[in-house]
Amino acid sequence: MTTWNLRRRPGRALGLVLLGFLTLLVLRRLDWSNLTRPWLRRRQLGLQAKDQNFMLEDSTFWIFGGSVHYFRVPKEYWRDRLLKMKACGLNTLTTYVPWNLHEPERGRFDFSGNLDLEAFVLTAAEIGLWVILRPGPYICSEIDLGGLPSWLLQDSGMRLRTTYKGFTNAVDLYFDHLMPRVVPLQYKHGGPIIAVQVENEYGSYNKDPTYMPYIKKALEDRGIEELLLTSDNKDGLSNGAVDGVLATINLQSQHDLQLLSTFLFTVQGARPKMVMEYWTGWFDSWGGTHNILDSSDYDAVLTEAGDYTAKYLQLRDFFGSISGTWPAAGSSTTMGPCFCSETPEEFFPDHPTSTPIDLCARMSWTRTGTPLPPPPDPLPKTAYESVTPAFYLSLWDALKYMEAPINSEQPVNMENLPVNNGNGQSFGYTLYETTIASSGVLSAFVRDRGQVFVNTVSIGFLDYKRKEINIPLIQGYTTLRILVENCGRVNYGEIDNQRKGLIGNIYLNDSPLSKFRIYSLDMKKTFFQRFSFDEWNKVPEAPTFPAFFLGALSVALSPSDTFMKLEGWEKGVVFINGQNLGRYWNIGPQETLYLPGTWLDQGINQVIVFEEKMAGSVIQFTETPHLGRSRYIN
Repeated sequence: MTTWNLRRRPGRALGLVLLGFLTLLVLRRLDWSNLTRPWLRRRQLGLQAKDQNFMLEDSTFWIFGGSVHYFRVPKEYWRDRLLKMKACGLNTLTTYVPWNLHEPERGRFDFSGNLDLEAFVLTAAEIGLWVILRPGPYICSEIDLGGLPSWLLQDSGMRLRTTYKGFTNAVDLYFDHLMPRVVPLQYKHGGPIIAVQVENEYGSYNKDPTYMPYIKKALEDRGIEELLLTSDNKDGLSNGAVDGVLATINLQSQHDLQLLSTFLFTVQGARPKMVMEYWTGWFDSWGGTHNILDSSDYDAVLTEAGDYTAKYLQLRDFFGSISGTWPAAGSSTTMGPCFCSETPEEFFPDHPTSTPIDLCARMSWTRTGTPLPPPPDPLPKTAYESVTPAFYLSLWDALKYMEAPINSEQPVNMENLPVNNGNGQSFGYTLYETTIASSGVLSAFVRDRGQVFVNTVSIGFLDYKRKEINIPLIQGYTTLRILVENCGRVNYGEIDNQRKGLIGNIYLNDSPLSKFRIYSLDMKKTFFQRFSFDEWNKVPEAPTFPAFFLGALSVALSPSDTFMKLEGWEKGVVFINGQNLGRYWNIGPQETLYLPGTWLDQGINQVIVFEEKMAGSVIQFTETPHLGRSRYIN
């Protein structure tokens, strides 16, 4: 090993001393700030809430925002929707992050394809939009269980949205995987994310005073350093505030705005007022009326298919008229509260078209005298030729191609079925079978809707309202079947009790039934891979229901968007090339299903319809939606 002998090599020793001295002088005089990238040197403070203004670095910042949820828009259409957002005069995107889709099974994470959050945020940055991220873990958002994974409900003692250990352990693991993807996208790291929301409308839930501080710390401990926000409606604002976090409000009317603005001042003093959600629409319920209002007061800016509405044109005209007079960055002008929109689909903000102060929002407006970019052309639509299903498979015949049934002494709810690697069943149907030897009154706690069969004959339904049904006279041992549909877990309010399937025992003449065979019919892509073509039969004149119907949609040229109409069919689910397009039900108000062209292939496309009771003769396609908003309703 080489050793240094200073006595024998005085020249070398002196040289090392001089080199060290010169290096010290250079390092002390070096301007290290010049070695960092210029665009990072300008990003030191981020978005701040100072007095009554938002500030980005040292300049007044105006926020004009709208929501587009990446998981509800085909990835191929993200750029189209965001360009339309930019062309409307908006400059900040808000989006939720759905935990239940990103972690469908405990410990298995998916950020690919339509769930590629990073790609979505970077697309927004390329277009010139800032981003406000709303990562939950609970997001409401008219999505199943408010975006919480259904496997959480396997724990009978689960207390969602609290510091119950079973919940926080799962949140910690999720955030451990999510936040490393988010941190590099923050403003101070050179990304477009200028603010992050802490949970969602917790003031209305308010079951654990230590929960919101826990979520705030969970974000900060994992590197979130941009402005933090809360978001609450009028029922929860008083309980939703967190120390060190800017409170924002959710509302629907100008009256609410006046009341909540006053209350917001009492909560946090003279700080910028921000409406995180200005609701642009309301969801429809099966069998109810379609909710729509005049564009001068309410309704969405884009349709689900990305088409412009009268609201879009009005807002674009308004923003275009003020682009030369709106205060630029660095001005000291103070205006009214900030607004963002929130909708269950990918729709953009909706604001009352009254005065500029009513539209002053949570988006930045940093240029004056610059015309808005031209809106992209609407995507083409096509009314394809009708499809006549040629093949059919009854549910009872299909059972032999399913995975082996689960044998259980008592009924098991969906979430606790030993399927999907021990994570239970999240969506779809579950079939329960047992044997009975007498008629009488059958009673059960069904969630959500159960079709009852004696052998293969349907005798009626059990649901929230109807908890009993009469079993007709039978002879000998008979198979009792209940096909239970999960119609979607509620997303707001009491969510701890949202287990689906048969809940508890089922009784015949007050005696509990036993020895069940249970089939999990989640109808994911892999579900249909069990049916080879040889297993299908030609459609008979009198099909046995429930049943699957198979048809082929021919697309000669480049695929275009379209709308599917199932006139003459009663209730079921449609699948296109293995993808779940959505439910249909003839009680309305929705009469068509939006089919993105990007889901279609040039050539032959597989169409499978699962129909519960009555099939029509054809499947139709139109260029325009009919009545309903033509969206998948959980």
